[in-house]
Amino acid sequence: MIDFQTQPSRYRHWRLQFEGPVALLLLDVDERGGLEAGYELKLNSYDLGVDIELYDAAQRLRFEHPEVRAVILASAKERVFCAGANIRMLAQSDPAFKVNFCKYTNETRLAIEDASEHSGQRWLAVINGSCAGGGYELALATDYILMADDGSTSVSLPEVSLLAVLPGTGGLTRLVDKRRVRRDTADVFCTAEEGARGARAMQWGLVDELAARSKLMETALQRAREFADRSDRPTEARGVALTPLGRVIADNRLEYQSLTVDIDRDRRIATFLLRGPEADPPRDTRALAAQGADFWPLKLARELEDAILHLRFNESSVATWLFRAEGDPERVAGYDRFLAANGHDWLAREVTLFLKRTLKRLDVTSRSLFALVEPGSCFAGTLFDLALACDRIYMLCGGGDNGGCAPARIGLSDFNFGALAMGNGLSRLQTRFWGDRERVERARDAALGRLIEASEAFELGLVTFAPDDIDWEDEVRLALEERAAFSPDALTGLEASLRFAGPETLETKIFARLSCWQNWIFQRPNAVGEKGALRLYGTGRRAEFDGRRV
Repeated sequence: MIDFQTQPSRYRHWRLQFEGPVALLLLDVDERGGLEAGYELKLNSYDLGVDIELYDAAQRLRFEHPEVRAVILASAKERVFCAGANIRMLAQSDPAFKVNFCKYTNETRLAIEDASEHSGQRWLAVINGSCAGGGYELALATDYILMADDGSTSVSLPEVSLLAVLPGTGGLTRLVDKRRVRRDTADVFCTAEEGARGARAMQWGLVDELAARSKLMETALQRAREFADRSDRPTEARGVALTPLGRVIADNRLEYQSLTVDIDRDRRIATFLLRGPEADPPRDTRALAAQGADFWPLKLARELEDAILHLRFNESSVATWLFRAEGDPERVAGYDRFLAANGHDWLAREVTLFLKRTLKRLDVTSRSLFALVEPGSCFAGTLFDLALACDRIYMLCGGGDNGGCAPARIGLSDFNFGALAMGNGLSRLQTRFWGDRERVERARDAALGRLIEASEAFELGLVTFAPDDIDWEDEVRLALEERAAFSPDALTGLEASLRFAGPETLETKIFARLSCWQNWIFQRPNAVGEKGALRLYGTGRRAEFDGRRV
């Protein structure tokens, strides 16, 4: 089982140091510390275990160190920054693992960019030697790249020339969309095994600054402090410790404090039951800080993220995820109002951004996602945005009884109108009603700050179906059985294509190209066949390619 929970005392590949408002995150990969047997992590190459630690460090820098305003990403090894994803690891991994590995590393790099854009925590990469493939893609995720000007340090994306695949974590897209490298220059760079050094790397826009090796870290600290001076992160606030999750993993269940996931492997269904808050929101930001990791939205985001990642990697045959939620929808909306009213507070901001990133993980998860809204549900505000991330929403019409159980209701909060935006830059309501601003405004007028029942929600287009209690069980059962009868590959393509209406962004391009190009190329014989480049890499034998364009 792959476990995504770790902490700095358990890191094998990264070291954290602090110099006032600047943190140094040093890559020092343990060659024998691979997640699986069969390969060594030479030259600071990485596998999933290295990236799990990187993501954990990025999260802790945001929540536990509000005083950190700039992060220097560097290598602790001489003459090498990072050789990228470990080739032996990729060669021995099955296609599903490679897909999820690339997806996770993409999400980690996007989280770094999110910290720079929204949290006032700017990242700089310091390249002190060979920086190839995924290593350069990691540097591309930072705001500023400083490279040693010593005649030997280089950056490269050699996947096409060496491995017959593509950079898998957004390298091509970041070259032309983020760094604005000319397409012809990028073409030359991406087909040159040796990459680019010094003046050429600067001329082509591949790095931001050159420095003598003897002045490299001194220059990096100077630039980091300049970034830190422009940050709005607090200097005196106390961080929030991301304490270990209260999690129990059983054969057919994941149990957390605010979430339970039941797994039915025969039907290939996982049912998520999210539990709403048991208490009202804190009075003020001081009380928020006192709650720390027990603050309900933060706790739920951490637990939901862990469950998503666990199921992606450890339960690949579970094809459909059902989402239920129980609790008081008014109280859920109250937490949204609290976070929105205190958006000036660094911790409230970080919690909101974390909720946004967690829901984005659902958007790019290759599973069928259905939400079931029933009496006793609390799909309001943030939790209704989770429902909107699903491919279908079923809402029971009626169903209340004389025992005091109210009919199913949903509600909107301000968070449904931009704070939890998708990778396309739009809210999920804007994406749902793409190009129809009037429908979005009608939903706002009808359901913002109030709870509505199924017939009204269906008329507004906020749910997919609203069967009554007579048809409910049959409607849901038939939908799930139908889903199980379709090709998983076709469903993955269908869902990924339909979830992102609206404009393209760097983020949507990265994931679309990951799904459509990289995953396909990684399975072609030219890459992974008996005479493929990925299979023969390092053996001294040349790959033999089928020359037909497909």
